[in-house]
Amino acid sequence: MALRQIRNYIDDDVLRKKSKVVEKIDEKILNLLDDMAETMYQSNGVGLAAPQVGILKRVVVIDVGEGLIKLINPQIISMEGEQQDIEGCLSVPDIIGEVKRANKVKVKAIDEKGNSIELDGTGLLARAFCHEIDHLDGILFIDKIVNGTKKYINNHEDKK
Repeated sequence: MALRQIRNYIDDDVLRKKSKVVEKIDEKILNLLDDMAETMYQSNGVGLAAPQVGILKRVVVIDVGEGLIKLINPQIISMEGEQQDIEGCLSVPDIIGEVKRANKVKVKAIDEKGNSIELDGTGLLARAFCHEIDHLDGILFIDKIVNGTKKYINNHEDKK
Protein backbone atom coordinates (compact mmCIF):
# COMPACT_ATOMS: atom_id res chain seq x y z
CA MET A 1 0.00 0.00 0.00
CA ALA A 2 1.06 3.55 -0.65
CA LEU A 3 -0.15 7.02 0.14
CA ARG A 4 -1.51 8.90 -2.85
CA GLN A 5 -1.44 12.65 -3.38
CA ILE A 6 -4.86 14.22 -2.81
CA ARG A 7 -5.73 16.64 -5.58
CA ASN A 8 -6.79 20.19 -4.72
CA TYR A 9 -9.77 21.79 -6.47
CA ILE A 10 -7.88 25.04 -7.02
CA ASP A 11 -5.25 23.64 -9.34
CA ASP A 12 -6.53 20.30 -10.64
CA ASP A 13 -9.41 20.04 -13.11
CA VAL A 14 -9.50 16.22 -12.87
CA LEU A 15 -11.94 16.79 -9.99
CA ARG A 16 -14.44 18.29 -12.45
CA LYS A 17 -14.41 15.36 -14.88
CA LYS A 18 -16.74 12.38 -15.02
CA SER A 19 -15.18 9.06 -14.02
CA LYS A 20 -15.22 5.96 -16.19
CA VAL A 21 -16.92 2.70 -15.23
CA VAL A 22 -14.55 -0.02 -14.03
CA GLU A 23 -14.84 -2.84 -16.57
CA LYS A 24 -12.48 -5.31 -14.88
CA ILE A 25 -11.45 -5.74 -11.26
CA ASP A 26 -7.75 -6.44 -11.50
CA GLU A 27 -4.71 -5.98 -9.29
CA LYS A 28 -4.47 -2.33 -10.31
CA ILE A 29 -8.01 -1.60 -9.03
CA LEU A 30 -7.44 -3.60 -5.84
CA ASN A 31 -4.20 -1.70 -5.17
CA LEU A 32 -5.99 1.58 -5.85
CA LEU A 33 -8.66 0.70 -3.27
CA ASP A 34 -6.02 -0.17 -0.67
CA ASP A 35 -4.00 2.98 -1.39
CA MET A 36 -7.12 5.13 -1.22
CA ALA A 37 -8.09 3.65 2.14
CA GLU A 38 -4.60 4.27 3.54
CA THR A 39 -4.62 7.82 2.16
CA MET A 40 -8.09 8.52 3.60
CA TYR A 41 -7.09 7.30 7.06
CA GLN A 42 -3.77 9.18 7.00
CA SER A 43 -5.68 12.38 6.08
CA ASN A 44 -8.38 11.86 8.76
CA GLY A 45 -11.13 11.70 6.13
CA VAL A 46 -14.34 9.68 6.15
CA GLY A 47 -14.36 9.08 2.40
CA LEU A 48 -12.24 9.32 -0.71
CA ALA A 49 -13.09 8.97 -4.40
CA ALA A 50 -10.60 7.96 -7.08
CA PRO A 51 -10.67 11.38 -8.86
CA GLN A 52 -9.35 12.89 -5.63
CA VAL A 53 -6.12 10.96 -6.21
CA GLY A 54 -6.11 11.72 -9.94
CA ILE A 55 -7.72 8.51 -11.23
CA LEU A 56 -10.90 8.85 -13.30
CA LYS A 57 -12.42 5.52 -12.27
CA ARG A 58 -15.71 4.93 -10.43
CA VAL A 59 -14.13 3.77 -7.17
CA VAL A 60 -14.70 5.07 -3.61
CA VAL A 61 -13.75 4.18 -0.06
CA ILE A 62 -15.72 5.25 3.01
CA ASP A 63 -15.40 4.77 6.75
CA VAL A 64 -17.69 6.78 9.03
CA GLY A 65 -16.54 4.81 12.08
CA GLU A 66 -18.45 1.62 11.24
CA GLY A 67 -15.70 -0.10 9.24
CA LEU A 68 -14.14 0.33 5.81
CA ILE A 69 -16.43 0.19 2.77
CA LYS A 70 -14.85 -0.25 -0.68
CA LEU A 71 -17.17 0.35 -3.62
CA ILE A 72 -16.66 -0.10 -7.35
CA ASN A 73 -19.10 1.51 -9.79
CA PRO A 74 -21.41 2.74 -7.00
CA GLN A 75 -24.74 4.30 -7.85
CA ILE A 76 -27.53 5.63 -5.70
CA ILE A 77 -30.72 3.72 -6.44
CA SER A 78 -33.02 5.35 -3.89
CA MET A 79 -33.09 8.36 -1.58
CA GLU A 80 -35.43 9.37 1.24
CA GLY A 81 -35.80 12.31 3.57
CA GLU A 82 -33.51 15.28 3.95
CA GLN A 83 -30.73 16.40 6.24
CA GLN A 84 -28.64 19.55 6.29
CA ASP A 85 -25.26 19.56 7.94
CA ILE A 86 -21.71 20.87 7.63
CA GLU A 87 -19.42 19.23 5.10
CA GLY A 88 -15.79 19.55 4.22
CA CYS A 89 -13.59 17.78 1.71
CA LEU A 90 -9.99 16.62 1.54
CA SER A 91 -9.78 18.18 -1.95
CA VAL A 92 -11.24 21.48 -0.72
CA PRO A 93 -9.21 21.91 2.47
CA ASP A 94 -10.03 25.54 3.28
CA ILE A 95 -13.82 25.63 3.02
CA ILE A 96 -16.70 24.15 4.98
CA GLY A 97 -20.41 24.70 4.59
CA GLU A 98 -23.85 23.24 5.06
CA VAL A 99 -25.18 20.96 2.34
CA LYS A 100 -28.63 19.40 1.97
CA ARG A 101 -28.51 15.66 1.31
CA ALA A 102 -30.87 12.73 1.51
CA ASN A 103 -31.14 11.30 5.02
CA LYS A 104 -31.38 7.72 3.78
CA VAL A 105 -29.90 6.24 0.61
CA LYS A 106 -29.58 2.83 -0.97
CA VAL A 107 -26.44 2.25 -3.01
CA LYS A 108 -25.78 -0.48 -5.53
CA ALA A 109 -22.15 -1.33 -6.29
CA ILE A 110 -19.60 -4.06 -6.83
CA ASP A 111 -17.33 -5.13 -3.99
CA GLU A 112 -13.64 -5.91 -4.42
CA LYS A 113 -14.43 -9.60 -5.00
CA GLY A 114 -16.69 -8.76 -7.94
CA ASN A 115 -19.98 -9.35 -6.11
CA SER A 116 -22.96 -7.09 -6.71
CA ILE A 117 -24.00 -5.53 -3.40
CA GLU A 118 -26.60 -3.13 -2.05
CA LEU A 119 -25.99 -1.03 1.03
CA ASP A 120 -28.31 1.22 3.03
CA GLY A 121 -27.00 4.32 4.69
CA THR A 122 -28.61 6.85 6.99
CA GLY A 123 -27.30 10.05 8.52
CA LEU A 124 -23.54 10.46 8.10
CA LEU A 125 -23.17 7.32 5.98
CA ALA A 126 -25.88 8.53 3.58
CA ARG A 127 -24.09 11.89 3.40
CA ALA A 128 -20.75 10.18 2.70
CA PHE A 129 -22.28 8.00 -0.05
CA CYS A 130 -23.76 11.08 -1.73
CA HIS A 131 -20.60 13.17 -1.34
CA GLU A 132 -18.24 10.51 -2.73
CA ILE A 133 -20.52 9.47 -5.60
CA ASP A 134 -20.84 13.15 -6.55
CA HIS A 135 -17.04 13.19 -6.94
CA LEU A 136 -17.36 10.47 -9.58
CA ASP A 137 -19.49 12.85 -11.64
CA GLY A 138 -17.21 15.87 -11.20
CA ILE A 139 -19.46 17.51 -8.58
CA LEU A 140 -17.91 19.07 -5.48
CA PHE A 141 -19.71 19.82 -2.21
CA ILE A 142 -18.97 23.54 -2.72
CA ASP A 143 -21.40 23.41 -5.68
CA LYS A 144 -24.18 22.53 -3.22
CA ILE A 145 -23.44 24.71 -0.20
CA VAL A 146 -26.58 26.33 1.20
CA ASN A 147 -26.43 30.11 0.74
CA GLY A 148 -24.97 31.92 3.72
CA THR A 149 -23.30 28.88 5.29
CA LYS A 150 -19.94 28.86 3.46
CA LYS A 151 -17.00 29.44 5.79
CA TYR A 152 -13.30 29.80 5.11
CA ILE A 153 -11.00 28.09 7.57
CA ASN A 154 -7.34 28.84 8.23
CA ASN A 155 -7.93 32.44 7.09
CA HIS A 156 -7.94 31.47 3.41
CA GLU A 157 -10.06 33.16 0.77
CA ASP A 158 -11.68 31.45 -2.20
CA LYS A 159 -9.11 31.40 -4.99
CA LYS A 160 -11.43 30.00 -7.61
